[in-house]
Amino acid sequence: MSTNGIFITAELSGPVAAQVRELQRRFDPRLANELPPHITLLGSSGAGPIRADTSRDVLRAALEPVGLESSPVHVRFGAPYRFIGREIVILPLDPHGPLRTLHERLKNAGLSYELARYPFTPHCTLSFYPTLTPESLRALLAVRVDDPFVIDRLRVYHTRAPQVPVHLMDIVLTGAG
Repeated sequence: MSTNGIFITAELSGPVAAQVRELQRRFDPRLANELPPHITLLGSSGAGPIRADTSRDVLRAALEPVGLESSPVHVRFGAPYRFIGREIVILPLDPHGPLRTLHERLKNAGLSYELARYPFTPHCTLSFYPTLTPESLRALLAVRVDDPFVIDRLRVYHTRAPQVPVHLMDIVLTGAG
């Protein structure tokens, strides 16, 4: 997968964001210092990153209609799990229903994407960089983030690893469906 492309995320807010940020600081301080806790809705699964040479005007023209037709999405994390064969522990979200609808709208907005390596797997990463010990894995898998939260804004970033992602725009979800 490309490390130079445009990703669409939803940052967590409120008590859920504070709880996840604290978990990231505890288990993966490097991850906690990169970006606020977030869910990647487009760029890493289901659809690859949007082509890096896509202009802001083209992005805005394609994504604003998605915001106008998409209502805020109410979600809740499931129990954490480790990606098979990887040192990554995540908090999963149900990939069906309104979140899938939003992902498909983004995917079908008429932009050019790189190939996705994985099926749509919406999640928030708790631990990405450190090698997990049996103790840290057990502790990570025992956490629960039970409060529901709302995705009502999308953040669009140009990512060029290892550089810090550049925020391009926000898209507010104001629709009725």
